[in-house]
This record gives sequence, C-alpha cells and structure tokens, in this order.
Amino acid sequence: MHRCDYTKRDGRGLWLYSKAPMGPLAPQDVPSFEPVEIATHMRWHPLAQEWVIYAAHRQDRTFLPAADPLAPTRDPQRPTELPAGDYDVAVFENRFPSLAAHPGPAPSMEGVRTAEALGRCEVVVFAQDGALGLAQLADDHVALVLQALADRTRAMAQAGVAYVLPFENRGVEMGVTLHHPHAQIYGYSFLPGQQARALEAQRAHLAAHGRSYMEDLTESEARLGRRMIADFGGAVSFAPPFARFPYETWIAPTRRAARLGDLDDNALLSLARALSDALLRLDGLFAQPMPYLMTIHQAPCGGDCPEWGLRVEIWPIRRTAAKLKYLAGTELGAGVFASDVTPEDAAKLLREAR
Repeated sequence: MHRCDYTKRDGRGLWLYSKAPMGPLAPQDVPSFEPVEIATHMRWHPLAQEWVIYAAHRQDRTFLPAADPLAPTRDPQRPTELPAGDYDVAVFENRFPSLAAHPGPAPSMEGVRTAEALGRCEVVVFAQDGALGLAQLADDHVALVLQALADRTRAMAQAGVAYVLPFENRGVEMGVTLHHPHAQIYGYSFLPGQQARALEAQRAHLAAHGRSYMEDLTESEARLGRRMIADFGGAVSFAPPFARFPYETWIAPTRRAARLGDLDDNALLSLARALSDALLRLDGLFAQPMPYLMTIHQAPCGGDCPEWGLRVEIWPIRRTAAKLKYLAGTELGAGVFASDVTPEDAAKLLREAR
C-alpha cells in the first residue's frame, strides 16, 4: 500500500491510497470548497443511556447533485472533493461532519446533560469510477480499501478517538445522498452503547470458555453448515443464527483478529474476497442491486482486546424483489426485531444466488 497525505485549503485532510507509487500533487491541484461553519453537540438520553448528536449544519449538506462531487476534478473551474491523479482509493474529512476535532463548546441547558461532539468523520471513496461499487472491484482493490480503513483507524486511535466505526449505506432506500459508491468512518470520543454491550458480552464469553465468541461462532457455523454461505479459507460468510434482517450476512476472518490492522496480507485478501462475494450474492438474489447497511465492528481503541472478534455485518433491507424491510413498532419501540426470513432459508438462497 502507498499513501500520500494532503491538506485542503479549507483545512480538511485528504489521504490518497494506491497499489503502486504515486507522484505528488501540486498544492493548486488539491481541490477545496468554502469552509462550513460546524454547529454540533451531544445530549445524553437518560433512559436509553446513550448520546444523541445534534448537527444542524448538516441540513445543508449535498443531496443527490447532478454532478458527481466524488469524481476526480477534471475542470479547475468546477472542483470536486478529489484531485485528478494516479490513485485507487481516497479518504477525506467530511465537509459536513456530525463529530469534529474542534466542534466548539456544548450549550449549557438546565436539566439536560450536554457534551462537545468530539470525534472524526471521514469519507472513503472506493474508486475513481463512480460506476464501480465494492462488488465490482477486483479483490486486491477491495483489500486496498480495507487497508485504507485500517490505516485511518490507527490514525484516529493515535489522535485519541475511543472507537472507530467504518460503514457503508448503499442505495437511496438507505438514505444515500451521493450516488458515487463510498463509505464513511466515524471516530467517537466515547464507546457507543451498542459496542459497550458487545464488549461486555464477549468479555464474559472469553472468561467462561477461554476463547473469543467469534472464534467459537465461526467454527460452529462452519461445522454445522446450514447457515454457511461461502468459505475462502482465511474468511467465511454466513447468516448469523440470530439474524435480525432478511438475508443478513456476517463475514469474519477464520483466525481471531480484533481490528482490521491485525490481519496480515493473506487474511486481508481472504476477507476482501468474502466481502465481494457476499455483496454479489445479495445483488444476485433478486437480480437487482440490494440496498444495505454494512458496518465493520472492530475492538475499541487502545491496547490489545483478546475478547473481541472482528466482523463485518451486512444488513440488507429488501425482503422480496418488490418489498422492503421497514423498522416499525416492535423494532423501534421495543428493540425486538421480527424477521420474515429464517437464517437457514436465507443462507440456502444466498448459496444459490451466484
């Protein structure tokens, strides 16, 4: 992996990644926009025991523009977020972040606990060609995307971030506002509640069984076979036995790792192949692009975390060719999911989808 670092004229960071060495860019070749006045803070939800972020400036963020702001700049008079150049993957600081390194003070409010919305928000552009999503890229290109995510995770951890979550929203059904395939990285100054609960559960499993939960789960699923989708040696994909979404797919390395940066080149390539294969199967299921949320669950930042098992979760929201899975009363009101497809049936259909 090769990386070049730049600072846009509005102060935001830009990191370019490539499989081959890149030539440096001249300062005027790094495009920029007018700075956005960031207005963001957090408030504590005492019943949910979670932070809620308020970022009013995001109301004005770019929404399904005619021109592609994530394509390389071809006309200096019409700059995009990215330069022209010989790179494969690009990462830059979000112009409209929910979390920021310098968010300003949180408002003081009687009866309400508030805090600064400290953190990082970055955009990851998978490829210069906006027609190519992760599933259409070569395996080594997908591996480079994962390497870039690992690199940015390390950088955020060194900057004091507590937890790093890479994720991709795919499809307008998932609220995508830019069609060019991309992911985002959120770096939180605190450990989010969902990750805190997962950490506690995995810590208890390690104490009780002497092995990480993800090691036991992947081995069990491989042995039973009913919910397995594909095996790439260093990584597997399967429908989790407790899937909450129709056709939910998990991808995990076969040897325990806590973070993307813990994987060697072979394991990373296996994970890339399993991820690409899973996305192709989801698209093939109904012969149309599958809208989904993909999240990469790494261990919290700071030191070794032997209980944590790295996993990629893909939550598809299409339950039939013409019907979407909507979160409604029981899911949002009680946090109890109701799925129309069993994990066993989902895995069988996904095995047949390619």
